[in-house]
Amino acid sequence: MKLPQIAGSLLLGIASMTLFTNCSSSTQQADAHTVSHKDTSATDSTTEAAATTDLAPIDTALYHRQLAKIANGDTTGRWPVKNQPVPLPGSILPFKRIVVYYGNLHSKKMGALGEYPPKEMWSRLNAEVKRWEKADPSTPVQAGVHYIAAVASGTPGKDGKYINRMGDNQIDSVLKIAKMHNGIVFLDIQVALSNIRAELPRLEKYLALPNVHLGIDPEFSMKGGDRPGSRIGTYDADDINYCSQYLVNLIKKHNLPPKVFTVHRFTKKMVTNYKNIKLHPEVQIVMHMDGWGQPDLKVGTYRYFIQNEPVQFTGFKLFYKNDLKKAPNRLMTPEELMKLKPVPIYIQYQ
Repeated sequence: MKLPQIAGSLLLGIASMTLFTNCSSSTQQADAHTVSHKDTSATDSTTEAAATTDLAPIDTALYHRQLAKIANGDTTGRWPVKNQPVPLPGSILPFKRIVVYYGNLHSKKMGALGEYPPKEMWSRLNAEVKRWEKADPSTPVQAGVHYIAAVASGTPGKDGKYINRMGDNQIDSVLKIAKMHNGIVFLDIQVALSNIRAELPRLEKYLALPNVHLGIDPEFSMKGGDRPGSRIGTYDADDINYCSQYLVNLIKKHNLPPKVFTVHRFTKKMVTNYKNIKLHPEVQIVMHMDGWGQPDLKVGTYRYFIQNEPVQFTGFKLFYKNDLKKAPNRLMTPEELMKLKPVPIYIQYQ
């Protein structure tokens, strides 16, 4: 079976550096077979982690009802995912839907986070939250921002790794913006010619905060040494398991509530050996459909690479600009996404 084409990457110039935005202008054929500085803002916030004890125990009956609701009548036997662990107290999923804006403060071209001033950005995000609350009144919405903390670059940089790591002041600004609106924060990593074992520990002091979660982007994991954007990168289950275990260790060390861990995906080869991905009560994994295009294309991508290769939870990205490039020239609505099997519990707008 020949599948429709899905999005690749677009080179963006920002000042003297070149950044890549996920899933932008070129297309790929889908395969049917297919470190820490000591600053008071972070240090003081870390003490908040100690206050996450005495959380209410998980209502396991409600948990399983929510999983069944998300499965949305799936008859393939894949959903809900079998034998997944009941999360620890304080978990967000599946009790709430997460709705976030994605981007980078350095660029107006990488997403709504960065394109608009903070006040306007949150106003727009709140409008999306209300749409989701209307489409699914029984599932509360947790708003947040998904910030690219390490950005694949078009130039090699001093270390030759083609990566721009955002400074603490930038990340601190994102945390402050989110805190003003009771939002959560995802820090996203595009490793380029580096690797996740080198880059993830750089964010440890932030991931030690109870409201900070993790995202990784296989598109820009260039294990073959290619320049980012020249081809689609990849992660294996071993890479994803490394991240999950890293989060588990951090959660145990700091007595944190469970972390949400998103993995971008829009091709088969972006994630290999998905059946070997390990699940933990401390970490909630979201396989996030990151492709752009017209509605039938996005639904097909979701079906082949997210629905057909179940891990735990699912996400769906909507692009304010790229999704409008071809007829019918519109974004998919919450009501349309509520018809998917499974229903995405994490929604990202770029």
